[in-house]
Amino acid sequence: MRSPRSAPGLSLPATAASGEADALERAISDVLQPLARLAVAKGMPFAVVEDLLKRAFVRAALEAHAPLAPHRAVSRIATATGLNRREVTRLTQTEPAPPARRPVAAELFARWASDPLYRDGRGRPRSLPRQGVAPSFESLAQSVTRDVHPRSLLDELQRLGLAVHDPDSDTVALVRDAFVPRGDAQRMLGFLGDNVGDHLGAAVANVLGDGRAHFEQAIFADELSEASLAVLRELISGQWRAISSALVPAIEQRIEHDRAAGSPSDRRMRIGLYTFTDRMDGASAPSASLSSPGAVGGPKTN
Repeated sequence: MRSPRSAPGLSLPATAASGEADALERAISDVLQPLARLAVAKGMPFAVVEDLLKRAFVRAALEAHAPLAPHRAVSRIATATGLNRREVTRLTQTEPAPPARRPVAAELFARWASDPLYRDGRGRPRSLPRQGVAPSFESLAQSVTRDVHPRSLLDELQRLGLAVHDPDSDTVALVRDAFVPRGDAQRMLGFLGDNVGDHLGAAVANVLGDGRAHFEQAIFADELSEASLAVLRELISGQWRAISSALVPAIEQRIEHDRAAGSPSDRRMRIGLYTFTDRMDGASAPSASLSSPGAVGGPKTN
């Protein structure tokens, strides 16, 4: 693993600046390609994506140059983005959509999968009596929210293919290891935007800063068989269950601590783990490497 690149903002030779520009183009192309594949698969035309990209540029320019007097904002944004003033005016007059609230079903799922009260001796979510004192599905649902009836939450989990109800024993059991709603395209797309958006935001912040703003690492390996991938997927799933079991209760404790202390609670956090497998483009020696932010000449995570 070689030394990190020069930090953004330093004075670089012309050849280094040109190399960085080429690397930036490749990075943006790599990011856009899956988005283009998604848009084509879902029938979203380029004009819609183009408008979304323009809006993203305008928001980024506003953030970079804030605060600006209204009479200067349009000119400054047009200069920074290359968009004409008429386009900037149109885009800045549109109100942004309010942020979506995290689904209650997702909160319930996370509590069920991580709270020791609702897990068995092997650390797996246990089957729960539908009603009764804790541990029961009713008590679990009420620990998450009192605004939605437990029966409604059970119906939602079943609709998403995440849980099943056995009427004979009147018990409820999870049937998925992760909150991936089956058959709910709208929610799946919401997770895609939230998870990938925050991951990319972390990587970009690290590249534009000193590389230490956010934890963002990855392991890359090639020369693997399908059988090996199956073994590794099971290992990864187990590691994620262990991470979730440790982190969710700790995060909930910190939330309660901050609330009791009256601390300003205006910060948010997203913690994720991802895997991606694909056919190799070319032959190379078998390897497995741990990447680090800004590393050159190997797997990288920004």
